[in-house]
Amino acid sequence: MPPTRSHIRELVNAYLDRHPEESTALVPLSSALDAAEDPTARTTLPAHITCSAVVIDHVGRVLLVRHNASGGLLLAPGGHVESDDATLMATALREVHEETGIPPALLRQTTAFCHEPADIDVHAIDANPARGEPAHHHYDFRFVFHLVPDFVDTTVQAEEVSATVRLPLDQVPSPTLREKLLAAPWGAEPEPVNASAVIHDAAGRYLLHLRDQREGIWDPGVFALLGGGRTPGDASLEAALLRELAEEAPGLELTGLEPYAVEETTSVDGLSVPVQTFTGVWKGDPDAVDLNEGVLLRWFTLDMLDRLRLSPGLGDLIRRHAALHPPAAAPPADFRPPADRSPAGTELHIVGVHLYLQDKTSSRVLLGLRHPDSAYAGNVWHALAGHCEREDAVSCLIREAEEEAGLNLDPEGIDLVHVVHSQDSTSARPRIQLFFRARSWSGEPQVLEPDRCVEWRWFNPEELPDNVVPYTRQAIQAILDGRPYSDMGWTP
Repeated sequence: MPPTRSHIRELVNAYLDRHPEESTALVPLSSALDAAEDPTARTTLPAHITCSAVVIDHVGRVLLVRHNASGGLLLAPGGHVESDDATLMATALREVHEETGIPPALLRQTTAFCHEPADIDVHAIDANPARGEPAHHHYDFRFVFHLVPDFVDTTVQAEEVSATVRLPLDQVPSPTLREKLLAAPWGAEPEPVNASAVIHDAAGRYLLHLRDQREGIWDPGVFALLGGGRTPGDASLEAALLRELAEEAPGLELTGLEPYAVEETTSVDGLSVPVQTFTGVWKGDPDAVDLNEGVLLRWFTLDMLDRLRLSPGLGDLIRRHAALHPPAAAPPADFRPPADRSPAGTELHIVGVHLYLQDKTSSRVLLGLRHPDSAYAGNVWHALAGHCEREDAVSCLIREAEEEAGLNLDPEGIDLVHVVHSQDSTSARPRIQLFFRARSWSGEPQVLEPDRCVEWRWFNPEELPDNVVPYTRQAIQAILDGRPYSDMGWTP
C-alpha cells in the first residue's frame, strides 16, 4: 500500500518545525492530507505528492539528471509515488535507482537531514495532452543521501533521462533546495545517523528488546538492541540515543555510557546504514520499565543467544563485547534465563481484550470504524479492543473503554462471553482474544483516539456490515449462538 497519511503528516510537521516560514505555502498540502483523495496518487488533482533523491558525492557534488519530459531541465532524480512504496523516502530511492542505476545499498542518510525531507517544493506542471493530464502542481519531497563509494557509474533510464550531471552545491538549479543545502552543517565525512545501546549489568547479562511483529519496521519480531534514528534536532548521536531510550523505555537510565563500535546494516528501504553502538550499564528489573515500543525487555546470558531469533549480527556483537568486558560480578543468585521460566515448547501468546457492548434500549452492539491509516485493519469495523499490559484482563478492558470511547464500566458487571484462539500466520505470535459483555456501564461512545478510530456506531448483530474484522464477526456470531470458544487460522 502507498505511504500512510500519518507518515506524511509526521514528515510535514517535522519539516515545518524547521521551516515555519513556509507554513502558508504548504497550507494546501496540509489540506490535501485531510481530503478523501489519496494525496500521493497521480490522478489526484489539482495537486499531488512526488519525491526526489538528492545524491551528494564525497567531494560535495549533487547528482542531477537531464529530464526529457521537462525539455532537458536539470533535476534531481524523482517521480510519482507507486502503490508498493511504503514510505516517501522509498519512492525517492526507487526513482534514483530507476533513472540512474544507483541502488539503495550504495546510499545512506545524512546527519543534516536524516530521514526527513530537506525541501518540500511546490511547483507548477504544464498540461500533458498525451497523458490526458491538465495543468497541476507537485508537492515535491526532496530527500538527501550520501553516496557511499567515492564514485559510481550511472546507467540512465533512456525514456525519461538523457544524461547525468554532477554540480557543486552552489550551482544546484532549484533555489529553495540550493539554499537549504548550503545552510546545512556538513561534516568532513559522512557520519552514522542511527544509534543503539549494548546494555549489560556488569555480571554477564545483556538486555534485549523484542520488537513488534509488524511489516514496514526494522527487524520485526526479533530480539534487538534499544535505539533508533537521529533527527535534525539531536545535537549528537549520544543525544539521539538518550532521546530514543526516554521514548521507548522511560526510566531506564544508563551509567558509563560510551561509544563502542560502528555496525553496518541495511534499512527496510535498502539503504546502507552504519549504526553507532554505545555500551552502558544498568542493573534494574525489565518488568518495572514502562515499555512504550515493542513487546518486552529481558535479560539474557551468552549461553541463551543461540536459542533466540536475533537481529543480524547481534549475537557476534554481544560476544565480542563480553570477551573484552568479562563480568565484574556473578549474576544474581535467583536469575534464570527467560526461556527457562516456561516448560519446553511453550509458545508465548498475546492477550487481547474486547468489549461486547449492547445498546441499553436494544440488542445492537457497538463497533468502531478504524482509521484508514491504522497499522491494523484500516477502514474496517472492529470491537473496542486493546492488548493486555501488566494488568488483569478486566482492568485492561475498563482502561481501554475509558481511553478509547469515554465509557465507564462497572467491574462487578463484566462477564466473559467468548474466547477466540487465533494466529495470523505460522511466523506470527498466537493470540488469545477475550470478549467481555458489560452489563452495567455509563457514558456515550466518543471518538477519543481519532488516529485509531474515526466513528462509533451501533449495529444489529445479525446484520453486520461487510467490512468487519473476521475474528470479531466470528466472535459475535458465536456469542449469539451461545458458544464460549472458537478458533481461527490454525491448520489441522
